[in-house]
Amino acid sequence: MDVIKFIQEQTAKGHDHPDFRPGDNVAVSYQIVEGEKVRVQLFKGDVIQIKGQGATKTFTVRKMSSGVGVERIFPMSCPNVVDIKVLKRGKVRRAKLYYLRELTGKKAKIKERKFIKK
Repeated sequence: MDVIKFIQEQTAKGHDHPDFRPGDNVAVSYQIVEGEKVRVQLFKGDVIQIKGQGATKTFTVRKMSSGVGVERIFPMSCPNVVDIKVLKRGKVRRAKLYYLRELTGKKAKIKERKFIKK
């Protein structure tokens, strides 16, 4: 067994985050430490990429704030990520949605996946 993989398995904590894919709209709750105070802040946006594996797996969330695009990269195994909620499932055909950076308005909207219950 590879030594690096063994160490990653030992240090990885068992987070039970929901399954989500690029194109999904998520709300990420994460802790912010400001001096002595600790608070939880919410970051809502679309997942534009998921990369890495194991302990180094990360995902990027993009949102529009006052007409400016804001992206934030979150590690999956970070203890500061308190909760991830999937708000909408997106219907996309790519794994990396970098093309959304150039689009504005309705063109930047991701269609929602519809599920048929049987």
